[in-house]
Amino acid sequence: MSENLKRKFWAAALILLFFAGWEVFCIASGMSDLILPRPSQVFATLVQRFPILWPHILQTLATTMLGFGLGVALGVVLGAIIGVSRTAYDTAYPLLIGFSSIPKVAVVPIFVLWFGSGTVPAVLTSLAICFFPIVVNIATGLATTEPEMEDVLKALGASKLDILWNVGLPRTMPFFFASLKVAVTYAFVGTVLAETVASNRGIGNVMMTASSNFNVPLVFAGLFILAGLGVALYVAFSLIEMRVTGWANRKNDFAAA
Repeated sequence: MSENLKRKFWAAALILLFFAGWEVFCIASGMSDLILPRPSQVFATLVQRFPILWPHILQTLATTMLGFGLGVALGVVLGAIIGVSRTAYDTAYPLLIGFSSIPKVAVVPIFVLWFGSGTVPAVLTSLAICFFPIVVNIATGLATTEPEMEDVLKALGASKLDILWNVGLPRTMPFFFASLKVAVTYAFVGTVLAETVASNRGIGNVMMTASSNFNVPLVFAGLFILAGLGVALYVAFSLIEMRVTGWANRKNDFAAA
């Protein structure tokens, strides 16, 4: 068995050991389902309720990916502007930091007031919570372009746009994919946050309804679903990163082969 397979085997074994320990602890301590359900109960609930949960899963996933896609587009544009313009950096960065510091639960009622309850507030909350890491990483990647390289390219007749397109943006790819893997998990947080407040669909709404009915295993089933979706998208972006920026991949990347 190769070293990589051994590492993945032990990682999977530790994850299974975690759930086994959780199960044993709940049984040995007589823990009430209303406080901490056993993993077996959560999985049983997930299997039993899956036909009902499936439309909500699709709703949450679609909302998250839409908000995430808009956040990526906005983040790349703002990051590029901030990364190449000192004036934009001095002007926009404090505003972005201030906006990022605002708890997003505080802006959900504003989105509801403007657009009503439903999908739109969830998309906007997802966008608002995930675009900032992309802005920071794109701007940082562009800022790491060596001045000497820019001077050489200018001497060869390259314009600022040529330097940005052919040198600056390719050099930001490792930063960009690192931010994507963080931002996609944030996007789920924004979606579920809005769904618990201003939606009658989605996993967030299911969890809120289940909590009000003291159906704790269903609440944990929703958490497991969100965790699974987040991990799946993280791995997907890691695999794409390996294809696009294999030259810069870290040896211990989550999805490294």
